[in-house]
Amino acid sequence: MAVLVVTAVALLGCGGRATTHHKPGTSHEQASGEVGTLLAGTDAAGHKLREVPAAGAPEVRLAVRPDSEDGWNLQLATKNFRFTPDSTGGAALTGAGHAHLELDGRKIARLYGPWFHLPSAQVPEGEHTLTVRLYADDHTAWAVSGKPVEGTAQLTAAAPGAAGGGHSHDGQQPQPDPPGQEQADRTVTISVRDGKVTPAPARTELRRGERVALRVTSDRADTLHVHGYDKELALPAGQEATLTLTADRTGLFEVETHESRLVLTQLLVR
Repeated sequence: MAVLVVTAVALLGCGGRATTHHKPGTSHEQASGEVGTLLAGTDAAGHKLREVPAAGAPEVRLAVRPDSEDGWNLQLATKNFRFTPDSTGGAALTGAGHAHLELDGRKIARLYGPWFHLPSAQVPEGEHTLTVRLYADDHTAWAVSGKPVEGTAQLTAAAPGAAGGGHSHDGQQPQPDPPGQEQADRTVTISVRDGKVTPAPARTELRRGERVALRVTSDRADTLHVHGYDKELALPAGQEATLTLTADRTGLFEVETHESRLVLTQLLVR
C-alpha cells in the first residue's frame, strides 16, 4: 500500500522570516490592507493626499450646536469611516483614521471621535469657517478626485459678555450663560515649554461633584485631552487656555496633550 508523505514548508519573506503570501504584483503594505494612491499634491496643512475611488470613499459632514454652558458642540457625521485612535501613526487602512479641526484654515485640534466641545474662548468675535478633514492613521489626507475629504460649517461668535452669546448658522440660538458658570472649586495652573511640564506632573485630588479649572499655557499649539471625560481644549501657542469641568466620575484620569503627548496632571476623583 502506497503511503503519501506531506512535508510542510514555510513561506519565507523579507529577512528570512515566515510571512503571509500575497498576490503577485502587490506590496506587503497592500497585502496588509493599505489602500489608495499617494498624490504629488498636499492639503492646506501640508499633508500628502491619499487618493481613493469615489465609490465607498470616506465622507464627513459637520454639525455645530451651541452648548448650554459655554461654546459649541461639534458633531462629525461620517460614512465609510471609523475613528481608530489606538493605531494612529500606523499604516493607512481602508476607511480608518482621525480628523483635524480647523478654524479659518488654522488647525486647532485633532479629533479621535465624532464629538468635540469648542470653548467660546477659542473663537474670536465675528464670522468664522470651521473645517473638519479626514486623515488616515499615517497622517495622509483621504482624497477623492484630488480633493481632501472634508466638511465645513459657518460659525458666528459674539463679543464676550454680549447678549445672546455665540451662535451657529443652523438657526439655533444659545441660552444665556448661567450665573457663576466659570467658578471652580479647584484651579490647576500648568505651563508647557520646550517639552517640559511645570509644575512636574502630579495627582490632583478631587471630591466627586467638584468643579476643576485646568489653566494651561503651551509654547506651541496643541490640544489638551482629559481621558475618561472625553473633554478637549485647543491650546493656542503662547496663550493661556482654560477648561472647566465637573468631576462627576470617580477614578484616576490622565490629562495630557495630543501633539506632544505630555502628561500634564492626573485627576484623582473619590
